[in-house]
Amino acid sequence: MKNALAPFASNAKLSHAMVSPFRCRLVADLVRGKSIEDASRLLILENKKAAKILYKLLKSAMSNAEQKGVADLERLYVSELRVDEGPRIKRWMPRAQGKADQRLTRTSHISMKLAEKTGVKASKSAAAPKKKTAAKSKSKKASGGEE
Repeated sequence: MKNALAPFASNAKLSHAMVSPFRCRLVADLVRGKSIEDASRLLILENKKAAKILYKLLKSAMSNAEQKGVADLERLYVSELRVDEGPRIKRWMPRAQGKADQRLTRTSHISMKLAEKTGVKASKSAAAPKKKTAAKSKSKKASGGEE
């Protein structure tokens, strides 16, 4: 039996994406388990067709969460990202002497689920003053040593 997972904040699905599942899984493995901020940064910088498709799907899942009424979008992360094989589009390419070769275009079914992290501080603004106070204490120590 699987462990009880946190309730999903939102999900998004895309069927018949015109990208092969193998190529899409390469990008999906980079994003799985990351916060939505980190995932969106990675997908924007990744120079692959699948990254553009997954970025649009991530934005869709984020807006679904917003519509559902999730309080804090910063606490969301990509909890599940599955890339399954869709139907193959079969086309024919003419060859020499009246022959033809079959060309298969693979498609993907992609599903993404976002969940809220538990036990994590709500925003980065609350963590920022702690860093500043640590910097101030370092400067006091440095100035105390010079006297």
